[in-house]
Amino acid sequence: MEPIIRTENLSIQFGGHKAVDKVNFEMPEKHFKSIIGPNGAGKTTFFNLISGELKPTEGDVFFKGQSIAKLSSIERTRIGLGRSFQITNVFPNLTVLENVRLAVQSKEKVRFHFLKHYLHYKKITEKAVELLDQVLLSNKIHAIASQLSHGEKRKLEIAMLLALDTEVLLLDEPTAGMSLEEVPAILEVIKSIKEQGNKTILLIEHKMDMILDLSDSIMVLFNGKLLADGTPTEIMNNTTVQNAYLGGLYDGELVETS
Repeated sequence: MEPIIRTENLSIQFGGHKAVDKVNFEMPEKHFKSIIGPNGAGKTTFFNLISGELKPTEGDVFFKGQSIAKLSSIERTRIGLGRSFQITNVFPNLTVLENVRLAVQSKEKVRFHFLKHYLHYKKITEKAVELLDQVLLSNKIHAIASQLSHGEKRKLEIAMLLALDTEVLLLDEPTAGMSLEEVPAILEVIKSIKEQGNKTILLIEHKMDMILDLSDSIMVLFNGKLLADGTPTEIMNNTTVQNAYLGGLYDGELVETS
């Protein structure tokens, strides 16, 4: 079966530095894959190449067998790739409900008439409420987004991403900047999305212990190169990965894990 996402010798160079270096990977449909690696490994740059924030210097990105390397990030969202960011991307002066309602409206391509009350658009509001319940924010529905905690803003961003109803969710360090108390709730939200079984999820994380139980597979980047790709157990037992995380030497050879 054709992977939903595939890269072929994907590379990008900034001056003399290759931030991503000939990475080949495949993402099965309705699969949960995490990308891990030490700080500076190239994870976010690789993610930006997948989502369209950056264009490759070399190589290609494929979605359902079709090259998308020349498509913008907006065009990629339209065909089914939805992306969250390390920094929350919400409308701070709107309520939680209004933020999600606008995302649903965008997906449904509905234009609001300024003379009509929003309750005229009942189905859109109901969908927004349903999504807020899914991300455990139903008790904050009328709160102003700027008043939310960092963890709550991340949950709101995920609700807005779900409103776009893309086949693929690209989650960029969803726990970044959170207090330890907030992390379990966001992991619970991500787990519930996975358990629904209708999304392909690609997630960046630099803390391996965060994603072991969630991931079907894990790929490891190191200095812009693909170091390993396998099941969580295989990655945990991979001595080359252990050395990379512990500051040991990596000789440039990919260690097969399967």
